[in-house]
Amino acid sequence: MSKDRIEREITIKAPMERVWAVLTEPEHVGSWFGQGKPTPVDLRPGGTMILDHGEYGRFPTTVVKVDPPHHFSYRWASAHPGEQAVEGNSTLVEFTLTPDGDGTRLRVVETGFANLTIPEDRVRTAGYEGHSEGWSSQVENIRQYTERLDA
Repeated sequence: MSKDRIEREITIKAPMERVWAVLTEPEHVGSWFGQGKPTPVDLRPGGTMILDHGEYGRFPTTVVKVDPPHHFSYRWASAHPGEQAVEGNSTLVEFTLTPDGDGTRLRVVETGFANLTIPEDRVRTAGYEGHSEGWSSQVENIRQYTERLDA
């Protein structure tokens, strides 16, 4: 088993446009991945989205791809709070949305751990194992948050 790629999939009982909004709009990102406050998002390739991970730090991610409402990706330097994510210090996080009956299938893939140098004090929160556990709960957070919005 490779420790370079994390994949999670979940079906959300909401239209793709709603799931897209939850993944990309400031007020939503700050709720499912953050401290409940709006998250600065410059939604364009090369733009920055700030992920506030509380005690673990604030992370200026770099937006890589924006193809509404199908695909969104960014680079995340989770081992380096405060540093802009670039190739070499970050992983690539990709969200793919596809129709699934009356809902949306969300696939999240994070890659690039094998090429990272992670400071010893950040391995638990920025390494493969921590992110693997984290994405299991985060996709469920996204599902629950999105479905509450549609209720």
